[in-house]
Formats: sequence, structure tokens, C-alpha cells
Amino acid sequence: MLDTFVPNEGKTLEAIAGGKRYLRLPIKTRIVKPHDDLMRLLEEYVQPRIEPGDIFFVSEKIVCICQGRVIRRDAVVTSWLARFLASKVRNYEGTPEFRGLGHGTAPAMQLVIDEAGYPRVLFAAAVSALTRAWLPGAFYFLIGKQAKSVDCPMSWTIKPFDEYAKRAPQEPEKVAREIKEKLGIEAVVVDANYRGAFSLGKSTPAITETFIRELLRDNPAGQDSEMTPFFLIRKARD
Repeated sequence: MLDTFVPNEGKTLEAIAGGKRYLRLPIKTRIVKPHDDLMRLLEEYVQPRIEPGDIFFVSEKIVCICQGRVIRRDAVVTSWLARFLASKVRNYEGTPEFRGLGHGTAPAMQLVIDEAGYPRVLFAAAVSALTRAWLPGAFYFLIGKQAKSVDCPMSWTIKPFDEYAKRAPQEPEKVAREIKEKLGIEAVVVDANYRGAFSLGKSTPAITETFIRELLRDNPAGQDSEMTPFFLIRKARD
């Protein structure tokens, strides 16, 4: 059955986490559209492939799309604060280090502000300005994981989402518990990119953030043309 799982380009099925070998088994889907039923997608694509002991990982992007948490960039009304903070984001655009605009667009930054709230964002921005030289990342630590998971539109994102920004998922912990109830295995709603990975919702605290970072440090998932937003994590057999 393993020969039905194909790693995304430049990735491998196997990874080491906690000193143990795991398989990261991507599950390809059709294009998921706003307000698709997540549980029906799981029933169609994931349930037939589960083995005892598997852990299920789902991209928070797909949870957001199913929840209708995407919005066209031109529908976001941006504030002066969003425009100012977006201009300060270091995304290295125009250099070989560029990996995406991140929150370096006013619409994306406005959604960050909407999620975290103006007081928290102002405080985080002030602390970041004072500590940026010796403590990078303070802004994102202080605004919280939910706000950090907001995504901007990116020109290489699969259509029709190249013109959409993504808000944070609603109640990701509840979603993870509902997935566990549906599939009968532990579940994680995860945000992964080229910088690393972290959970937004877990069905059990036994799955640690260290485990998630080690397992997904190279971001083996794909939400563009790969269309593999679902992953089964399985212990590798000797």
C-alpha cells in the first residue's frame, strides 16, 4: 500500500523525530473550495488509507477554506497601521532569499490586526522595534499563533486562491477533536512553511511542538499544484 504514496517534489517520505523514523504519507485531493465539508473530504480521501497507530495532519489552509475563512484581497479595507507595518516586514523580495510576501502586504497585515486586535499588535510592534537587532521574531511571538497563521495572496498559489488572503482558522482545537472522532486517530491542525511548522489545534497534548517541528521542518505538504493538504504520519518499519 505504501507504493500509492508519492512524496512531493524535493521531499522525502521518511523523517526523523525524537530519534525515531516516521513516514509522512501525503494524500492528494481535488481542489478544495470554500464551504466544502471537511468531514466528507476526510471520509473520501483519508479514511480508506488509515492504519492503526497513524496520526493525521491537516493543513490549516484547507480548514480555513472549508470554513469560508478566505477573502479577496480587494475586499480587505486596510488601515494606515497595516500599510505601515507591512512596509517593515523583511521578506527579502528581489533577493535569492525571497520565499514569499508573508505579511508584507497591507491586506495580510490588516487581517493580522483584525485577528490579534489593535492593542496587542501595537504592543508587539513596539517591542519588536526595540528588540529586532538581537531578538528577531518577537512580533510574531507576541501576536500569537492564530494571528501568525494569516496568509497573504501569493501569485504562485493555485487558482482561484491567487487573489485571496486567508484568515486564521476558527476553533482549531475543536476541529482536531472532531477529526479524531471521525477518523479514530489523533489529529493535528498544522501551519507549515519554509520556516518550520507549529500546531494550531491538537486532539491530544501528547503530540508535542518539538515533535511537530522535527517531523515537518522541511514542509512536506503542498497546498499549491501538489494538492496534498492531508498527511498520515506512520512509524517506519525496520
